[in-house]
This record gives sequence, C-alpha cells and structure tokens, in this order.
Amino acid sequence: MRSLTVKLTLAFLIIGVTGALLVAYFIHQRTRSAFDQFLLSREEQALVAALLEYYQVNGSWDGIGAALLSRPRMMMQGGGGMMRPFENAWTRFTLVDRDRTILFSLSAGELSGDHLPASELKQGSVELRVDGETVGWVFLTAKRRLPSTGTPEDVFLRGTNRAALISALIATLLALGLGGFLAFGLTRSLRELTHATEEIAQGNYGKQVAVRSKDELGVLAVSFNKMSSDLANAVRSRRQMTADIAHELRSPLTVLSGYAEALSEGKLKGSPDIYQVLHQETRHLSRMIEDLRLLSLADAGELTLLVHPVDVCALLDQLVTRHSVTAGEKGIGLRAGCQPHLPRYSFDPERMAQVLDNLVTNAFRYTPRGGHIQVGARTGSGGELLLTVQDNGSGIAAEDLAHIFDRFYRADAARQSGQESGLGLSIARSIVEAHRGKLSVESRLGEGTTFTIALPAT
Repeated sequence: MRSLTVKLTLAFLIIGVTGALLVAYFIHQRTRSAFDQFLLSREEQALVAALLEYYQVNGSWDGIGAALLSRPRMMMQGGGGMMRPFENAWTRFTLVDRDRTILFSLSAGELSGDHLPASELKQGSVELRVDGETVGWVFLTAKRRLPSTGTPEDVFLRGTNRAALISALIATLLALGLGGFLAFGLTRSLRELTHATEEIAQGNYGKQVAVRSKDELGVLAVSFNKMSSDLANAVRSRRQMTADIAHELRSPLTVLSGYAEALSEGKLKGSPDIYQVLHQETRHLSRMIEDLRLLSLADAGELTLLVHPVDVCALLDQLVTRHSVTAGEKGIGLRAGCQPHLPRYSFDPERMAQVLDNLVTNAFRYTPRGGHIQVGARTGSGGELLLTVQDNGSGIAAEDLAHIFDRFYRADAARQSGQESGLGLSIARSIVEAHRGKLSVESRLGEGTTFTIALPAT
C-alpha cells in the first residue's frame, strides 16, 4: 500500500471507528448506571412505603419477619398493589427498629436480633418515621440483575443500545467520507508538487504550482514556486553568460587568428603596429580570463582577502594619483574628499583599490570633457564606512539601472570600449559583498551617477 491518500483515509477511519465505539460504550455504561439508579430509587420508595404501611396498620413491627417470609409477595405499594417477589427484586434490605435491633434482613452476614451501633445507622440507611416519630431504619443494598425479556426495562435498554450502535455506524461512515475528502485534499498539493518536480527534472524550468492554502502545504508551494522561478532565472542567466563569454572571446580571437594566418602565409609583413595590436588583444583575453576566474572564486566563496586596518584617506589619495594622468588627458577634474579624523577600517586594501579603480574608470567613460569626478569617504549613521564615487556625467537610464551589475550587461553598447570585458561592475559588487558590504548606485539622466560602497565597522 503506497498511496498516501489510502493511508490517510484508513487512519481517519480507524480514528473515527475507535472514537465512535468508545463513545457508544461510555453511553451504554452511563445509561445502564443511570437506569440502575432509577430502579433502585423506585424500589427504595416502594419498600419504604410498604414498611410504613405495615407499621401504621399494625402499630408496631411485631410479626414483620414472619409476615415477610411467609408472604413473599407482601411488598406493597401505596394502595395495596402487588410488587415483584424478593428473589427478583433489585434490592436487598435490612430492617432495624428504633432500638437499633435487626428485625429482618435479606443481606448476607446479618442476623435478626443483633444490635447495631449508632454510627452504622448513618451509613446508607433510610429513616422510617410515622406521625413525626422515628420507628426504625432500613438499609438497602443494590443487587444488579438483567431485566427479563419483554419488560419495559428491557425494551428501554435495548432501544438505548440500538441507538448507540446506529450512532456509531453513522459516525464511522462520516469518518470514512470526511477522511477520504481530507486525504484527497491534503495529497492533491503533494501530487502537483511531484508532477512539477518531474517537469523540472526534464528541463522544463520555472514550473509553478497552485497555492491552495495558507498552512504548511501552502508555504511549501510558495517556496517551491520561488525556487522554480529562481532556478529558471539562474539557468537563463547561465545560458546568457555562456553566450556572452563566447561572443566576448570571439572578437579578440578573430583578430589574433586573422593576423596570425596573414603573417604565416606571408600576406602581411610584420610591423610594430601589428605587434602592438596582437599584444593588446592578448592582454584583452588575459584580462577577461582573469575576470572570469575572479568571479568564479567569489561565487564559490573562495575569494582570498587580506584584511587589516587601513588608512582610508591615504587609499583615496593614491587612487587620485593613479588616475590623475587619465583625468588630465580627458579634461576631467578628479579630486578626493575625506572626512576629518576618519578612523581606520579593516578590509583588503588591494581588493578595495580594484573596486575603486573600476568605478573611477567607469565614471571616466560617462563623464564628458569639463566634468568632474569626486571620490569620498565618511562614517555612516551606523558606524559603517561609506566610500562614494560621484560624477556629473550622462547618467544611467532607469530601465538600465536595475541591470547595471549584471555580467556582460551594457547600457550603451555603442559607447563601450573593446578592451573592456563587461564584468567590471559585477566584479566590484562581488568583492564588496565578500567584505560583507553592499555596493549601490543612484543615477539620473543628464545629472550624473553616484556609486556607494558601505563596509561594516567590524
């Protein structure tokens, strides 16, 4: 039996049947106990009435024992009606006179003429009073018996038992129906999830399932849908990145292959210019391979960081010095602004310099002649280090801003340099995140762009 629906249905059925039988049993026991108590009370009333009638007629208890033994049908109701004989009665009793002397007993172990202590009269006895005067006591002891077939008692008990059994049967059928319905509903989502996982295993990524509830199965369905969507996006990104890598590698390889073939066949003579082109394309390939290696290390969490306290202001001064020649050639102002008395922060200075170099180079690309680039450092409200690279260039369009850190993404392909791999901002974000920091960007078309690096204080 492998079906979870069948297992759950049987489990609900067993629980329902067990519960119904237990309820029927307790109802039967409770009804029988209450019925016995009713009969005992009725017998008690009849017995007390008969004994009091005897005393009133005779004026004493004289002859009560002989009368009871010789006339076993003498237990009368008020009005002289006949009662059942003693041997079929529901009660056994002991009669005691006002002096606590046993006059008559149908209980084992008690003999007529014995004297009872006063303490025993309070335990289960019924006081017999005539004209306001105590004339004796009677002790009643229940003797359970099965009612005779066809008697009202038998009809009542059989009807009660039949009702309990019918109720148990109805409860069983309800448990079976509701159990099957609930089991089908519970396993429906599981069947859909199983089918969706099979679809994903066959390569149909992004498969979604219906969220039918807000319980644990609903949470599982939501998590599965998110996982499936993320997997589809990851596969799509991987395929796109593979295509982008192939495209980026094809250009320099085509140049190298063309020149190498022309030189080997003598169609082209070597010259410093040709060798310079070959050298540049080789460097381009080497840089792209290194960038891909760096990204793979970052993705695997294996990027090596040499972290130690760093003078942030000195780091920015070195950054400006490295790019001052380029800034002069492009006619762009480049300056650093550092918060006074900025404390030392711990990070890998070489990796962070690589990030800042990348951001400044990117700012050069989008800042026109006469513009300016400002790099800065300050402490944030939470004690974190904030490094900024701000330019007043052309800015980035809103539709491109969400993809600016995607690998090989180019907001304006016409303005990209052939020597760039398209991985610079992706590498910058990976390095910052390896420091447990965050790299964010704000930009407006025609007003400029600001990149912000937030590094934790510890």
